[in-house]
This record gives sequence, C-alpha cells and structure tokens, in this order.
Amino acid sequence: MRATYDPEVDVVKITLSDAPIEESDEEKPGVILDYDKDGNVVGIEILDASTRVENPRSFEYAVLSA
Repeated sequence: MRATYDPEVDVVKITLSDAPIEESDEEKPGVILDYDKDGNVVGIEILDASTRVENPRSFEYAVLSA
C-alpha cells in the first residue's frame, strides 16, 4: 500500500494493490474508487485534496492490534 499527493493537480492517491484498474467510479463527489477485474477496490483517489484533507502533504500510518 502506498499514498501519494500530486500538488499540481491536488490529488491524493492511495494504492491498495498493484492489480490493473479495470473500472473507476466516483462514489461521492471528489472521491474515486478504482476496481480490478474481480471488483476489488485497488485504489482511492481524493480530488481537490487540499480542501478535503487536513494536510495532504503529510501521511501517518498505524497498525492497530486487538
């Protein structure tokens, strides 16, 4: 999994899998889900990220255990 921010187009991209994208749907305005051929979510794009995310240039990663 990786997350990137492109300030030129103001988009955060979260890649969950390297599987090829077969289809993309804008589930909510400005939030695009990318699917593989089996319908699994393989990526998430957040458009106009600077207006939707507190700081799109900074990411935190945490693993929570039960």
